[in-house]
Amino acid sequence: MTAKRVAVLMFNLGGPEKQADVEGFLYNLFADRRIIDLPWGIRQGVASLISSRRAPMARKNYALMGGGSPILSETRNQAQALEAHLNKGTGIEAKVFIGMRYWHPFIEDCVKEIEQWKPDEVVLLPLYPQFSSTTTLSGFEAFKKAWRGQVPVKYVCCYSDNDHFIDAHVQLIREWLKGKVGDTSNVRLLFSAHGLPEKIIKNGDPYQEQVESSVARIMAQLGDIDHVICYQSRVGPLKWIGPSTDETILAAGKDGKAVMLIPIAFVSEHIETLVELDIEYAELAEKAGVHVYRRVPALRTHKGLIQALGAEVMKALGMPGPVIGDHDCGKCHKFCPKRAA
Repeated sequence: MTAKRVAVLMFNLGGPEKQADVEGFLYNLFADRRIIDLPWGIRQGVASLISSRRAPMARKNYALMGGGSPILSETRNQAQALEAHLNKGTGIEAKVFIGMRYWHPFIEDCVKEIEQWKPDEVVLLPLYPQFSSTTTLSGFEAFKKAWRGQVPVKYVCCYSDNDHFIDAHVQLIREWLKGKVGDTSNVRLLFSAHGLPEKIIKNGDPYQEQVESSVARIMAQLGDIDHVICYQSRVGPLKWIGPSTDETILAAGKDGKAVMLIPIAFVSEHIETLVELDIEYAELAEKAGVHVYRRVPALRTHKGLIQALGAEVMKALGMPGPVIGDHDCGKCHKFCPKRAA
């Protein structure tokens, strides 16, 4: 009996590979209607203005990482690990493809590769554990616009509550508490996630709820340790959800706390972790009088993350509906992919 051929499209934000790519990457990001909700022509003009203004500073930040983002290399490693995991005793023939939303290899180009491979089924797997209309839904929409195939397609909506995902974080945090901090009586865990404008959450986006759910499940295992959920990477004049990560670091310094920072919504190392958390916020922590500042690594190819991703793929293949998710949303939100399934 021939094994079912399953194409897994693993997708993420993407990032510039070299300095010359930075402005184009930023333009693609801000031209997405899920990022800037303006009419088509106006949105493109605003995206052009923002990207040209932000490019010089962004180039300096990418230069701190060698000139470009490591996110594609990180994703390739994750794809290789997941493909090996899925082809080991699952009864399927899996091939993991990589697609990026805002830079090469684009999701749209990956679709062509998938069609040429001629799978029996396709699973879309975001590298965003928590669902947001600005990330996961945007990726789904890019795929649907390009897809012309006839085989079944399954969509993994979220895995913010996946047991393997939670356990991987718990394991890393415990290791770092023991090896990098020692005395936990005066430590404050900062769970930092990428922020969003408040109006997006008020419009029904479940991202913040899912971040909070992930942290609650992690802390249920870690026990009574001081912790705060905070949000980073704010841009623009709009009010964003909070508290912000920088404000939280300043508060920790005022309270005389050691800080251990956990990137709860990032599974790869990239500019938000390697520059914003490791350099910019580390400098802020020092100025704020934080005597210990440690940052737990992203899960990357941690066994628990690969198991979580594999479990989501297998669950998707076994479910009758096209959309699956591991978070029980408090209410059906307006962005739910099941509405368009």
